[in-house]
Amino acid sequence: MNVPNSSLEGTPFPVMLSAVLNICNPKAGGNFIDCTFGGGGYTKELLSFPNTNIIALDRDNFVRNIANKIKKQFLKRFLFYNEKFSNLDKIICKEKKYDAVIFDLGLSSFQLRDMSRGFSFKAQEKIDMCMGLSKLSAEKIINNCDENTLKLIIKILGEEKEAGKIVKNIVKIRKTKKITKVDELVKIIESSKKKNFTNKINVCTKTFQALRIFVNKEITELIEGIIKATKYLKPGGKIIVISFHSIEDKIVKFYFSQYSKDKSKPSRYLPENETRDIIFFEKYRNKLLTPSKEEILENPPSRSAKLRFVVRNNEQFSEPLNLKIKFKKYLDLERENV
Repeated sequence: MNVPNSSLEGTPFPVMLSAVLNICNPKAGGNFIDCTFGGGGYTKELLSFPNTNIIALDRDNFVRNIANKIKKQFLKRFLFYNEKFSNLDKIICKEKKYDAVIFDLGLSSFQLRDMSRGFSFKAQEKIDMCMGLSKLSAEKIINNCDENTLKLIIKILGEEKEAGKIVKNIVKIRKTKKITKVDELVKIIESSKKKNFTNKINVCTKTFQALRIFVNKEITELIEGIIKATKYLKPGGKIIVISFHSIEDKIVKFYFSQYSKDKSKPSRYLPENETRDIIFFEKYRNKLLTPSKEEILENPPSRSAKLRFVVRNNEQFSEPLNLKIKFKKYLDLERENV
């Protein structure tokens, strides 16, 4: 499994910027949506071309100051919304069709560095992990989830093979005292995992990934986001997704290939009421891009990034039912009440 990292972690530059710009072709102008504004890296570069217009959104309101500075410079060409992917259709101009929609998934540097947010293994503050616009926290999940649900969260969303032992130790500790601090959770995970001196990945990575995904309903948001982006793309418009772990990449690859002109044989997940004629995209031939060796040397966290993009055709949009069927286990798990 790839290690989830932020495209802004340790660097002011977004991952694979030149590739994103080449795909977007902003020299020709156009309307673009930056769905993961973060530090504004892609937005600022796109706005440097004179005939571009950008709508940016981010669920984390902490980036508003960055957005306000850009707004002062590009008053008529830039709009920012503190919003989630799932509400993309509520903020865009439905009369317009867009040239490209960009999703740069994962944590941003300010989220990771702010120890009060609880994303970093090094934090000693509360176990929060909320990216914004969520009523949940990782602390609530750790202390309130029943043992079986917590095990499923860590096993499925974190792809953690030792989820059972980790959860048993969490349940044992929380019977005597509430687990509230990140360093307390780190100690539990470390004591639960088998020693593996050849593994360079921090032993807490998969559990932290699982909790973060569940708190922020990241699978649901990604699926809703790419569906709504498809609806408002113009013919020839592109969806660009940069992912940092295997679950995200699996979803994106399936969606792009299943609804393209060269899609694979019928899936066993395909419901009876969905026809094989639903095609949103031009031929998709597994266009996977990764950072160059030079970029990885400059920005090591970019090593796990995968960029996929697809081109919209001129067919009418209809709901892609089998995307949600295919990834039902993730969506159902994220709906669990805590």
